[in-house]
Amino acid sequence: MTRTLIRVDAELSRELAGKFPHLRIQTHRTQSTLSGDIEDQEELQGVLNYLSSVGVTVVEVVTIPD
Repeated sequence: MTRTLIRVDAELSRELAGKFPHLRIQTHRTQSTLSGDIEDQEELQGVLNYLSSVGVTVVEVVTIPD
């Protein structure tokens, strides 16, 4: 499992944030960050694909050291 931070160029609605209950959502003006444990590359790709499918631009993906 890898601790990951995903920065997106949008304020996520409660409904959209609810799609990722295992990730902590923080909003910073017009950007949001999702952070938490991602099981593997497949799960990460699923999160990124979903965000893209609803029109949210991913700005950055960072692995957080333990």
